[in-house]
Amino acid sequence: MLCYPDRRSALRAGVAVAVGALATACGTASSPRTTAPDKRAAPSATVPAKAAPAAVAAPAPRRFAGMPVEIANGPRDRPRVALTFHGNGDPAIARAVLAEAEKGGARVTVLAIGTWLDEHPDMARRILDGGHELGNHTQRHLAINDMSEADAYAEITGCGRRLKRLTGSIGTWFRPSQTRYASPLVRTLAQRAGYPHVLSYDVDSLDFTSPGAAAVIRNVTGTIHGGSVVSLHFGYADTVDAMPPLLEELARRKLRAVTTTELLTP
Repeated sequence: MLCYPDRRSALRAGVAVAVGALATACGTASSPRTTAPDKRAAPSATVPAKAAPAAVAAPAPRRFAGMPVEIANGPRDRPRVALTFHGNGDPAIARAVLAEAEKGGARVTVLAIGTWLDEHPDMARRILDGGHELGNHTQRHLAINDMSEADAYAEITGCGRRLKRLTGSIGTWFRPSQTRYASPLVRTLAQRAGYPHVLSYDVDSLDFTSPGAAAVIRNVTGTIHGGSVVSLHFGYADTVDAMPPLLEELARRKLRAVTTTELLTP
């Protein structure tokens, strides 16, 4: 259930106390935490993407000179961060997350699962029309590092074809499923499919564990600093409730939430 305004006020007050205590004990920047990969699998059935209104054309993947094949963060000397969302789950909650981001002046990167786009093709337009980025998080959200070469490549290109059909592009970024980091094989396959870089992250919100909005905010603010890429998810009410106070805290720290492409662009 989403928070009502009075609950959100209480949440902000509690977060302010927690963030202050955390800053006193650890400082506002600390080393990223290594977490277990997200093990949630999307439905295995593959169905053709439904027709949807034409979306704003999505940019093609871009190569960033000097950046590694797998990117976990951007330059640390700029006051920018990237909030990246795994695109899956209830579209009503996804729209609520996007609306809260836009109210707070944030632009985000959404890595969509192909089966989710099959079921909710209108979400591609909603994401791009809001000024956000749309990318590839595989077709079925299976453990891609454990797959054969042929199956892993099919997961990447399957989602890419849906993105191309809906937006005119295979998506700006590729993120592997059920893992924080891609295997060497998956990195190679992503490049073969047209993605110069694989997008990882250095801050894990753990919102998919439904720990409560205050915990989501603590998980992010405890390790975030300039250049960070944050892993978040659609489909969880905690994430919706966390967005306003999280964006307020980023603004207090003079950090601006931008798309991943903006994060890496001089």
